[in-house]
Amino acid sequence: MIYQTNEYAPLKRVITCPPMYMEIRNIINITQQKYKQDNIDVFKALDQYQEFVQTLTLHGAEVLELSPSPDLNEQVFTRDIGFTINHQLFTCNMKEPIRRGEISVLQDFLQKKGIEYHALPVPTLEGGDIVLANDTIYAGTSNRTTRKAIEYLAKTIPDKQVVPLQMREDILHLDCCFNLVSDEIGIIYPDAFPAEDLKRLRSVFELIEVSDHEQFAMGTNVLSLGGGKVIALPENQRINQLLAQKGFDIIEVPFSEIIKSGGSFRCCSLAVERGV
Repeated sequence: MIYQTNEYAPLKRVITCPPMYMEIRNIINITQQKYKQDNIDVFKALDQYQEFVQTLTLHGAEVLELSPSPDLNEQVFTRDIGFTINHQLFTCNMKEPIRRGEISVLQDFLQKKGIEYHALPVPTLEGGDIVLANDTIYAGTSNRTTRKAIEYLAKTIPDKQVVPLQMREDILHLDCCFNLVSDEIGIIYPDAFPAEDLKRLRSVFELIEVSDHEQFAMGTNVLSLGGGKVIALPENQRINQLLAQKGFDIIEVPFSEIIKSGGSFRCCSLAVERGV
């Protein structure tokens, strides 16, 4: 089954990929620039990934794993290459050449699993720029996702309201500065947005605001498992405490090695099915 209408219903099925060949090779974001010298400790990244997968499984999600390819160093970030809306799974059109090969790997995998998909024909749109809120889809316009692609998506799913959100140029994806954990509550890095878009979001959601440091440490990129359970980084204590005060069950999982490449838990999970 394929089904998803928001970011926080119970996670039933999810696609991940082990960071077997993770490496900062061609720098494609400012986080990688900082960690280029240290690069990635693959053994540590694999240990952290396995704890993440075990946590997903423990809380009821079926984990479908892609086979990692030696020439695809960013494969762990499966959210970027696809997304699910209602009963439709879309495969993306990536901007960076280093990531384009990931799409055919995903499509081959979906075919073998008997999962139908819609390949987006327009350049370019990446899954990290899509945040679902039931009847509304927030789509970040970034260096990775174009207005043309967002317009195509809106025509493809006319039963949803697609709301473009302009982001600061140095922000990688929308989920690096905005995420939702319930119908009412979200996490946001306010400096990423123009005043008009920020006002729009504040009128709809109660927003936990993160600082520059917390944004760089992937403070918005948590993953909701459903039932108020949220996977988050142990380093982001202030955000975790604020979420806990609002009734969320925070599950802290180490992910320090993987975030060196510019993504965290949401980036590493392509949700295929969320229940009610």
